[in-house]
Amino acid sequence: MVIRSFEDLDAFKRAYRLSLEIHKASLTWPREEQSGLGDQMRRSSKSICANLAEGHGKQALSAKEFNRFLFMAIGSADEMRVWCRYCLDLGYIDEPTWRRWSDAYREIAKMLQGLASRVLGSKSDP
Repeated sequence: MVIRSFEDLDAFKRAYRLSLEIHKASLTWPREEQSGLGDQMRRSSKSICANLAEGHGKQALSAKEFNRFLFMAIGSADEMRVWCRYCLDLGYIDEPTWRRWSDAYREIAKMLQGLASRVLGSKSDP
């Protein structure tokens, strides 16, 4: 399965938009959280996009290598659900925002899991 551009992936588009939203929101939190929880969330949310891009760049070399980056992106999506929970419990976001962010990361992880299954199922390594 050859993907022309990581930017064509729906999972990338969703993760990128959500990453921008979280980045902007985190800059409104108390200063100590901007460099703590906010920084962690900015890095984790961006790593989903970065892992998709890097994995895509290596797909011609190896489907397994692409999948390795997909699984890292899945891990970051799941990690983001934890950080979103912290934001809710600390009062930095309201419950509707928490639910929307958490549900979006759950869906992104499912999309990435499906992609990983298709990548390994349709291409063997050289």
